[in-house]
Amino acid sequence: MDLSSLTVESARRAVAERQVTATALAEDFYRKIAAEDVPIHAWLTLSKERALARAAEIDRLAGKGDPLPPLAGVPMGIKDVLMTRGVRTTAGSKILGGFLPPYDGTAVRRLEEAGALLLGKMNCDEFAMGSSNENSAWGPVRNPRDLTRVPGGSSGGSAAAVAAGTAVATLGSDTGGSIRQPAAFCGVVGLMPTYGRVSRYGLIAFASSLDHVGPITRTVRDAALLLQVIAGHDPLDSTSAAVPVPDYLGEIDKPVKGLRVGVPAEYFGEGLDPEVRGAVEAALQEMAKLGCEVVPISLPHTPYAIAVYYIVATAEASSNLARYDGVRYGYRAPDPRTLSEMYRRSRDEAFGAEVKRRILLGTYALSAGYYDAYYLKAQRVRTLLARDFEQAFRAVDVVVTPTTPTPAFKLGEKVEDPLAMYLNDIYTVTADLVGVPGISVPCGNSSQGLPIGVQILGRHFEEGTVLRLAQAYEHARSQI
Repeated sequence: MDLSSLTVESARRAVAERQVTATALAEDFYRKIAAEDVPIHAWLTLSKERALARAAEIDRLAGKGDPLPPLAGVPMGIKDVLMTRGVRTTAGSKILGGFLPPYDGTAVRRLEEAGALLLGKMNCDEFAMGSSNENSAWGPVRNPRDLTRVPGGSSGGSAAAVAAGTAVATLGSDTGGSIRQPAAFCGVVGLMPTYGRVSRYGLIAFASSLDHVGPITRTVRDAALLLQVIAGHDPLDSTSAAVPVPDYLGEIDKPVKGLRVGVPAEYFGEGLDPEVRGAVEAALQEMAKLGCEVVPISLPHTPYAIAVYYIVATAEASSNLARYDGVRYGYRAPDPRTLSEMYRRSRDEAFGAEVKRRILLGTYALSAGYYDAYYLKAQRVRTLLARDFEQAFRAVDVVVTPTTPTPAFKLGEKVEDPLAMYLNDIYTVTADLVGVPGISVPCGNSSQGLPIGVQILGRHFEEGTVLRLAQAYEHARSQI
């Protein structure tokens, strides 16, 4: 069995039809991780005992001929910012180096209840802060398509594992593009649901009004399958939306003829790599051939999105990360002389440079005398960005843009230039600020063979429409 080409559907089918046992499939993937992940470094912690115990349960059900759950026997990885009971969860940070959560996050629990085999935890940028997966305290992840390049971030390990075939699918988190951008860099599918569609309970917080949990997969259909399992209201998350979850698999096969596709001029300006532009424009032409109406639109406040994002996100990060003080859990500096020294040294020794930078920026933006000038103003502009999308969605059904301004860049290329690094998120942060759903789907390769992604954004809670167009485009492209 070719593990690298398995999808969620084909893996479940193989287990259901007894072509392979869930236990054998899990063992095969652990062997593949051991053999192939060392240079990529997508995996941080393996949970073999837990995965094999769940596999044995699935095999017992299959052996008796009982109905199998929707993800029965599907080997998956979980980004290391999601709580997994009894399995080390570090958020890519030294400050949580030995943390063993006492509970599972809701999305993790729903996956396992649906039969998924949780192989382990994926490497990521520290506290999900980064666009290259070079900020992990445990070392960078490398792009399987070119080991000299980054896989994107912060869910770089999640995307790299799917691209390398060491997991059938993974969960990631997206605060400013952290599912969609690495999916584009690694040539896989990354889905960010509407804010509130998937519970954040058990997600280690970066920026609470921006954080989303979503799947990274090989196909659009797999993304729909996973969303079907993890979506839905959760009373444990106060921001979880009590909105009915539709039948995504029923929706994605509907025709796309007549869909109005908005193309914002602001996403095709200065800084966009010509090869990325060409691939995305070719994708738009393919969508037109499918019967979609391609409509030029404007999202006029887009130029302010990066500035707004890096004020709002850092302010919320500063507040959320205040809990890591060396008192209750996490790293504590050895032999402090005073309480003040313990706080200061614990945080200084255990947080990485990028996390410190964002804490400082966020604390400054929230400080007396600057709150109104920075944070309050950023929230007002965030409202204007939301109005841009409200206006656009009166005229169109979806918005299509590049996912990233360039293909994957070299490891180390932008580490010393934070502003250049932040600009990698220029096409993704707006959707997080506004809370709309988005997906990145492969749409071609650069002249150097590096993947390029096209981004499809939709109205709030209309993931079905986004998935429908993504599926139709994916199928059309596979026929070319």
